[in-house]
Amino acid sequence: MHGALKDSATKLDLAPGRHRLGGGRSLQYVRSRHVDGSADLGRIQRQHRFLVAALRGLMSRHVLTDPEAMLRIGRTLLGAASVDQGFGTGDLVEPASLLSRVPLSGTEFATVPIAGFNPAIKGVGSTLRWDPKKSDQVFADLCADRPLIPAGQNPLPGDPPDMRSSLPVRGSSLACR
Repeated sequence: MHGALKDSATKLDLAPGRHRLGGGRSLQYVRSRHVDGSADLGRIQRQHRFLVAALRGLMSRHVLTDPEAMLRIGRTLLGAASVDQGFGTGDLVEPASLLSRVPLSGTEFATVPIAGFNPAIKGVGSTLRWDPKKSDQVFADLCADRPLIPAGQNPLPGDPPDMRSSLPVRGSSLACR
């Protein structure tokens, strides 16, 4: 990160530099909306960065290929949910093993392309309006299992992100160095 991250709503207060966050501080980081002018788009990008860091950590410790470790992670992720989610912890082991073979450069993170703001909604406030043509293309590519980023390209994320240029980025571009 480039500057200090402070959000009075989540009580996040991080000095510039590299940090190892756990538990509550991680939640502060991924939930913060008031650290820059990008609001929810910045929050989404921080969530993407968090996922990339978590995936990198799991890969480096070979957790994704250890069935017992994945069962423990699965129990943590699924928690004590009382609603039947249609799958159990054992169902996470095989996809995790497959994910372990995907390099961060083979992952893509995106938001729905934005065209601007909708009229304010009473009791809700402002909401973003999707760009119909661009968002239709993103969803068509996802449904057809096509990459969102053309081969040979490696767009970098805006920092902070900008609503006018919400390009998909590779996980390797989001990874903190």
